[in-house]
Amino acid sequence: MDGTIAIVVVAVLVLAVLTVLARAVRIVPQARAAIVERLGRYNRTLAPGLAVVVPFVDRVRPMIDLREQVVSFPPQPVITEDNLVVGIDTVIYFQVTDPQAATYEIANYIQAIEQLTVTTLRNVIGGLNLEETLTSRDEINNRLRGVLDEATGKWGIRVNRVELKAVDPPHSIQEAMEKQMRAERDRRAAILTAEGFKQSQILTAEGEKQAAILRAEGDRESRRLTAEGQAKAIETVFAAIHAGRPSPELLAYQYLQVLPQIAQGDANKLWIVPSELGKALEGLGNAVGRMAPAAPVAADPVVPVPDVPVPGAPTNTH
Repeated sequence: MDGTIAIVVVAVLVLAVLTVLARAVRIVPQARAAIVERLGRYNRTLAPGLAVVVPFVDRVRPMIDLREQVVSFPPQPVITEDNLVVGIDTVIYFQVTDPQAATYEIANYIQAIEQLTVTTLRNVIGGLNLEETLTSRDEINNRLRGVLDEATGKWGIRVNRVELKAVDPPHSIQEAMEKQMRAERDRRAAILTAEGFKQSQILTAEGEKQAAILRAEGDRESRRLTAEGQAKAIETVFAAIHAGRPSPELLAYQYLQVLPQIAQGDANKLWIVPSELGKALEGLGNAVGRMAPAAPVAADPVVPVPDVPVPGAPTNTH
């Protein structure tokens, strides 16, 4: 009987020692912090690692996460400057920098941040119209972050970022905006089509102009080369003629040979004899005359004239 009582006592003592050790030794994980209160008052803040506290005297509050936290708040109805109700939901990125202030300066810092965000958002959006609200998200984010960071600084919290996750205007406004955007897209498409057609016409006209210029330049160059060739041929013929020293009779003969070639052609309905033809014929005739031998000219026979007596004239008698 005594042995059983002794075993029970030893077991109770061992259990008590284990309980005391369990309450005295605390392990704080990395990026966490724990507040120790001694007899109800703040004593110290436990850093990550192994820590020893006084059992039944020190009380360790729930650990505080020191990492950056993300909190998404549900959509809140906000009235814009032009009296339109829009639903805006926000996302807050914050971090606890002072565990003691976050524990004793505010009862529930998550709820406090949410309510502060709602009130600040209503103040900011109340000074903007719907279009500015939809297009000025960066400005709204910066203004919210500035107000929240200043207000939560005494709570040991730093607000790193504030983002507007969605801005939902009323359904009727959405339909009107969609119609406006559709009309704007149609207008831009019509303008782009007109600009494209205009550019196409301009390019076509420029191409035709360049082609006409190139054709004219080619025609001019062709005529110049033809004229130069003809001039060169004439110079060659003229030089050959002068080198051969042709007689006028030969030139007249060549001129008469060329005349039938001038008269040839389907378009020659009327052929005018040039004035030089007579001179050519005359020269040719002179040449032929000089080439023929001179024939003797026959003398006219002498016919005796009988004497006719004239009345009243004296007569000779032999």
